[in-house]
Amino acid sequence: MGGRSRKRLVAGLAGAIVLLAALTPTGCYLSRAGWEEGKILARRQPIAKLVNDRSIEPAVRRKLQIVLDTRQYAKDSIRLRTEESFTTYSKLDRDTLVLVLSAAYRDRLEPYTWWFPIVGRVPYKGYFDFGEARRAAKSLYDEGYDVALRPSGAFSTLGFFNDPLLSTTLSRDSLELVNTVIHEVTHNTFYAPDQAVFNESFASFVGARGAAAFFRSRGQNEAAAKVDAEWEDDKLLGAFWSALSQSLESAYARHPESKAARILARDTVYLNARRALVSDIGPRLRTISPLYVQSVPLDNASLLARRVYAKELDLFDAVYLREGRDLKRSIGRIIGLAKSGRSDPYAALRRWVASR
Repeated sequence: MGGRSRKRLVAGLAGAIVLLAALTPTGCYLSRAGWEEGKILARRQPIAKLVNDRSIEPAVRRKLQIVLDTRQYAKDSIRLRTEESFTTYSKLDRDTLVLVLSAAYRDRLEPYTWWFPIVGRVPYKGYFDFGEARRAAKSLYDEGYDVALRPSGAFSTLGFFNDPLLSTTLSRDSLELVNTVIHEVTHNTFYAPDQAVFNESFASFVGARGAAAFFRSRGQNEAAAKVDAEWEDDKLLGAFWSALSQSLESAYARHPESKAARILARDTVYLNARRALVSDIGPRLRTISPLYVQSVPLDNASLLARRVYAKELDLFDAVYLREGRDLKRSIGRIIGLAKSGRSDPYAALRRWVASR
């Protein structure tokens, strides 16, 4: 076969693969995500240039400068892989970037998952098309799943693209902005396939501890103390969600033969959990409104969605303490342990902590 014929064959096969991908649900979803990512990338403007643009409001320029300072701190002080992420800014025409869908079985504490190339299975799916997100949520609900749908203003492409800062992220206060930037570049640094919960909880730890360290490095001790207080609230709630999960597992285990009995038992567990949230947890929260514990949704999808970002946060802190509160060393230690225990990175961390 001649060179020209081979090129035509390869081009034909490539076209067929692209067409096939576009005609499958996952292919259509990824095509839409790629289109939206392309629009975001097309709107990028260098933040360094915007910081010096006097036509932009001073408050906005100050926040943009904080983003540049944060990524530099993340790169130099805690050795995160920033690449070119957050060196550019993209202004969106809406307040919400994506709606994130989570779902779970009602009669057992098990998430509904989606599979994507490279990252593997994940317990959530982001939608740029809000109508499609609501239709997907209704479809899963009608099939008998618990469903949670929440807005998100940021995401990471894991270093495949130079993620810009989005206007949906810039709208946050400075504390949350710094936390978000460090959280997202943590994903650039390390992301274990098929371990979404570990990845997100690890990034929650690095984001919180990194943000506090950043503000302390600038002499902003009050801001650092606020970040620390928020992290303690996150750990308190994370421990509560963990205990609630164990109570649900026990309740389900008592009724192996009856789905109706399992659902009734889970409703009782959630009723008791609401009472505990209001009477015990709420008064101990320092940075979260008491109204939160009265209205936060309690169902399997919402619970598992929260645990994605808050599973065993104390375990990450245990490594941090044993590394002398040195965040850079702690990050390196956790990544090394996770790589050595790819099937269960949490178990690898527990063994190391126990050995110390």
